[in-house]
Amino acid sequence: MTITCKKKSWVSRLLFVYSLMLFITYSLSVTAHVGSAGVIVQKQAGKYQLLIQVNPPDVVPGTAKVTVFVEQGRVSSLGARPIYFRSGDKGAPAFDDLKSVGNNSYEADLWLMNSGSSSIELTIDGPDGKQQVVVPVVAVATALRDMPAGTGWGLAAMGLLLTIMLITILGASNADGMVAPSQPILPALRRRRLIGMGVGLVVLVFISVGWRSWWNNTAEAYRSEQLYKPLPIHTSVTVANAQRQLTIRLDTAMSGENGRLRRTLSYVLPDHGKLMHAFMVRMPGLDAFAHLHPNRRDTLHYDAALPPLPGGKYLLYADVVYRSGFAETLTDTVEIPSPKIGADAATAAKPSDPDDSWHVTEPMGVKPNAVNVPHLDNDMVVCGKPGASTKLEDGSTMIWMDKKSQVLEAGKLYTLKFAVADAQGKAVTLEPYLGMGGHAAILRSDGSVYIHLHPVGTYSMAAERSMVGRIADTARTFHYPDAVKFRDSIDTYIATLKTLPEAEKNKLLMASMPTMNHGMKTNNMVEFPYAFPRAGHYRMWIQVKRNGRVLTGVFDTQVNEPLL
Repeated sequence: MTITCKKKSWVSRLLFVYSLMLFITYSLSVTAHVGSAGVIVQKQAGKYQLLIQVNPPDVVPGTAKVTVFVEQGRVSSLGARPIYFRSGDKGAPAFDDLKSVGNNSYEADLWLMNSGSSSIELTIDGPDGKQQVVVPVVAVATALRDMPAGTGWGLAAMGLLLTIMLITILGASNADGMVAPSQPILPALRRRRLIGMGVGLVVLVFISVGWRSWWNNTAEAYRSEQLYKPLPIHTSVTVANAQRQLTIRLDTAMSGENGRLRRTLSYVLPDHGKLMHAFMVRMPGLDAFAHLHPNRRDTLHYDAALPPLPGGKYLLYADVVYRSGFAETLTDTVEIPSPKIGADAATAAKPSDPDDSWHVTEPMGVKPNAVNVPHLDNDMVVCGKPGASTKLEDGSTMIWMDKKSQVLEAGKLYTLKFAVADAQGKAVTLEPYLGMGGHAAILRSDGSVYIHLHPVGTYSMAAERSMVGRIADTARTFHYPDAVKFRDSIDTYIATLKTLPEAEKNKLLMASMPTMNHGMKTNNMVEFPYAFPRAGHYRMWIQVKRNGRVLTGVFDTQVNEPLL
């Protein structure tokens, strides 16, 4: 199958290569991603079309790498500065200038000095006007750094040399410094020299022991207090009246202990009108998928009626955003029992949220040690490049457009573009799904990389809205409102959303995301910017809405390490 298309501009053909941070293990999932470091933002700001990537440091204090690619607009200067939710605009430093590195790209390294919810505020100036963009970033320590052995031995040798020199100086000051030049040193002064050297040695030993104790305590405090650990959750499935019920319980036993990050669990913000986005994927074949929105029973418990998923072991990724703009993904595994009712009855069971969706398809079929095994159905050519297609539940076809090659490269930023055509090959009209053109979930075959994508990038709209409001606030310190009143007002808002007609609900959701401006030029297409962080086999679930129905397209792809 061949699809013709208009010739692209040279800008859209540019590939912008980023140097992503090293893979973080699945057990140490970080913020609103698992194994995907950094934040990618693609948005329109006035006349400027920008593609932004922020790679935060994995140790704090540390430097965040900020890269901006100007896809459209005339830019004279770009500035950036970090702003923490805790201190707001009043406690933020001055802007640092971004350096032009060619091809309309600009870069800078910004210091993030403290852990917590933060953002990078960008200011863009040029003939097309002055604009500001806020990119939410979570600054947390996620790695331990070991000193190289060579550096350690070198420092030890220098320390020993300095110790010998200091003791020698102490001895000389108590003997040689007490007599005139060319005069002999008396035995009493010789004894004084030895005593001075001995006392100096004892003092240095005590200083070294104290320094060593301080170093060990500081390192332990970093491990126990600063090093990020995700909030534990416990997931269970119960069966009542032939309906399987999913319960997610937040475990606060370790929260705030020994100075750890405290989660303000009463101050969870809705993102796209939902307090929690829970993605479930059956292992090992990744053949069953669900995108659920559990209801909050109380501060620590979230419940959802399970759709007709087959039984088995599932990975669960639950995305939440707090009032501070801190976004994180909570992870767990759960065993789901097989349905005890017929297929028709299971299909007829109503979900607990009208926007819940699920999809069951063929297993991924990737062997544990498979290398260079193509498993993507490259059944078409799109604009002279390999493409892929998959049938949707309503008979239409989803097409992966503009796929650069059969095998992708890790660390390279791609625009994942998808189009939907009906059975006759004609473009269909897509509807907003939760206020956006589409959603995507990407998972590595072993579950170590997970990302929830939007057309505007990898960040949370709720986090962005929270940080923008905090920057506009003139107060140096943020004061939280009453927890009960805040939680009740959010629950009332979400309950109201569920009663609204679809068009009115989407209008309200889009109004709550005023900074989002990412309309597609073609109404049957949706695109997502993303850079695969590691080589491996990946499965992508692309979700769009048509005729009031959520449709899920599934694509597999292989990612190799970059050639250079």
